[in-house]
Amino acid sequence: MHSYVQALQAHLQLQANPAEAGPMSRYMRDQFPFLGLKTPARRVLLNTFLATHGLPPLSDLDLVLKELWALPEREYQYSALTLLDKLTKKLPADAVGLLEYLITHKSWWDTVDSLAGHAVAVHFQRCPAVRDATLPVWRSSANFWLRRTTLLFQLPYKTNTDVELLFSLIRENLDSGEFFIQKAIGWALREYSKTDAQAVIEFIHATPLPALSAREGLKWLQNQGRL
Repeated sequence: MHSYVQALQAHLQLQANPAEAGPMSRYMRDQFPFLGLKTPARRVLLNTFLATHGLPPLSDLDLVLKELWALPEREYQYSALTLLDKLTKKLPADAVGLLEYLITHKSWWDTVDSLAGHAVAVHFQRCPAVRDATLPVWRSSANFWLRRTTLLFQLPYKTNTDVELLFSLIRENLDSGEFFIQKAIGWALREYSKTDAQAVIEFIHATPLPALSAREGLKWLQNQGRL
């Protein structure tokens, strides 16, 4: 195991809270065990660790993140995401392979959505050639977490959203009965409705969306009294 991972594992294990671990695991439908470190406590612990150890060398990031991903408790994956976010703007173009690995291993909404809206969103903006080469593969993948990522990576783009791409991706997934795809469609539309409400309203009215997607897509506008 990489020395950086060993040190971080020891640092977090010292503060493990078994009383919280069970409820945290149940909240995530028992997909993963937990150390019992709630987000505020984990952030403090990680900041303390970084103050002493710094960030891992960029050349070792692939190994460090994959080793953290392999550890059982979910807090190690969350810590890996924090490290990744701090180094996202320095990633080489071929780091898309690492991003795909993280999306497709130990996949659940918590890590996939974080990757989509942060590391993938930034990497695709920084490396448009990588985005153009990767999207055709991910959008047609049998792995619905990759398809969910294509639907969500533009969430922070606002006025820079490629609307035609977004709508095209949604149309490609209309027949999916997967809850996480239907929810992602609604989330993407809801977020873009804050930028261009009329475009979203017209698209929803013209498209045979799953009921869940349509409901989620219009939720923000309804709450704002704009429908």
